[in-house]
Amino acid sequence: MNKLILGNLIHRPVRTIVTMLAVAIEVVMILSIVGIMIGMVANSQNETSGIGADTVVRPANSSFISAIGGAPVPAAVAGVLARLPHVAVAAPVITNLSTVGSVETIWGIDYATYNGLKPFVYVSGGPFQGPNDVIIDDLAARSTPGYRVGDTIQIMSHPFRVSGIVERGRGSRKFIPIQTLGALLGTPRNASLFYLRADDPSNEALIEQEVRHTPGLTGYKTQSMADMLAMITPSHLPAFTPALDSVITIAVIIGFLVIFQSMYTAVIERTREIGILKSLGASRGYILASVLREAAMVTVVGIVLGIVITLGIKAFLNYHFPTLSFNVPFAWWLRSLGIAFIGATLGATYPALKAAGKDPIDALAYE
Repeated sequence: MNKLILGNLIHRPVRTIVTMLAVAIEVVMILSIVGIMIGMVANSQNETSGIGADTVVRPANSSFISAIGGAPVPAAVAGVLARLPHVAVAAPVITNLSTVGSVETIWGIDYATYNGLKPFVYVSGGPFQGPNDVIIDDLAARSTPGYRVGDTIQIMSHPFRVSGIVERGRGSRKFIPIQTLGALLGTPRNASLFYLRADDPSNEALIEQEVRHTPGLTGYKTQSMADMLAMITPSHLPAFTPALDSVITIAVIIGFLVIFQSMYTAVIERTREIGILKSLGASRGYILASVLREAAMVTVVGIVLGIVITLGIKAFLNYHFPTLSFNVPFAWWLRSLGIAFIGATLGATYPALKAAGKDPIDALAYE
């Protein structure tokens, strides 16, 4: 049977190759979208965990997705928070999602307090020397065209001098003075949120009570960094799961239709061949198995090709776009293979049943 299946595939090389490529595209679609989307979430978790704060304080109307929030509250609130009994450091931060040139998150920081949370580890250069300086992490420095200390970089259509390059994992990839970012946003004395470092990590609950009972801060939200990190998951991000399900559904439909069309056409073209096999004693099960095994062989090769292409895409992105995280969990590799195989099997089932049910007399008479 294997020789017969292989012969059929080789006899129609164009259709076989197109079918394999369609299955490969299905796998690549699933793995690439999952890799980019989950990679973004994982990168956000890693960046947030490296800030060094114990507690985050946000305005009442803000959400844990703070990178798109603007700067709605006075930065001077940081001084009030710093005077609370169990607060060691209070750092005001502006987080701004910029779409000028590329989509990236720019943070405005008060260097002294933010560096007090967890000091920057410099690869080269040092702190801000002026209002138009920027600190970038090592991944941003590697991104095209590549940056060194002293180079000029465009941020929100304004030139900034790279004053320092630091190790990744400090909340953002680009930091500028908070007053500068505030001025660009039209809120020069404001902040988006405040990161607090406790005098002792065990006092997080006490800090929350102190904030709640401080006049003028009663409406602010206080959250531990551990709870914030727990919220940065796909299930808590708006539209993440529906978007992922939509892509997977489209990919499954593509695989199903291509396999269905390929195997249905193959059955029609081999009607006389099926009649000969049946006249020689081939059972319905034999015919059914031959069609399904042919579809399975094409699918397996397509899946392998899809994995190879995905690994190539990952290598390309890591080299040319180091700031773009591409992370596919092992479970998703297995899941994508199962989705592709199940879709292909369903697509081949009807053609296989049609072939198995052909009458040998009618099949032999088919022109």
